[in-house]
Amino acid sequence: MFKLIGAILIIISTSWAGFEAARHLTERPRQLRQLKVALQSLEAEIMYGHTPLAEATRNIAKQMDKPLTWFFEAFSNKLEQANLHAKDAWHQSLDEVWNSTAFKKAELEIMKQFGDTLGQHDRHTQQKHIHLAMTHLEREELEARDKQIRYEKMVKSLGVLSGLLLIILLM
Repeated sequence: MFKLIGAILIIISTSWAGFEAARHLTERPRQLRQLKVALQSLEAEIMYGHTPLAEATRNIAKQMDKPLTWFFEAFSNKLEQANLHAKDAWHQSLDEVWNSTAFKKAELEIMKQFGDTLGQHDRHTQQKHIHLAMTHLEREELEARDKQIRYEKMVKSLGVLSGLLLIILLM
């Protein structure tokens, strides 16, 4: 009786681990798409709305899902309340929220480089930097989608099969 309960718990836990890893593979391309949309919205706010950066990012935060909402809210709050430069507020907001995202180190570097240019140039130069960041994010999204297609089923199956192997070895 206890062996059966233990076996079921092992299968459930290893399957859950496999499905959680697969969810991470699915989440990364989705969040990258959202980040690109957020940058497009930021471009529109800067270029056509002539909206101040803090207000523009607050508007973007209302449109996004978590965890990007948290990032843009933190950035907007830091600009308004802490009176930080845009670069410093951007980096601090990235550091706060980054662990709750599905992004990799490459996306962090792209976003930090973009943050270095934020608020430093005129609108047209800023638009070029936004397009550059979006181009890099597009490349990362294609890579993430490729990994998702390749590995998602395998990771799910690996979770279940590793549970079965563990049960066989323990019996």
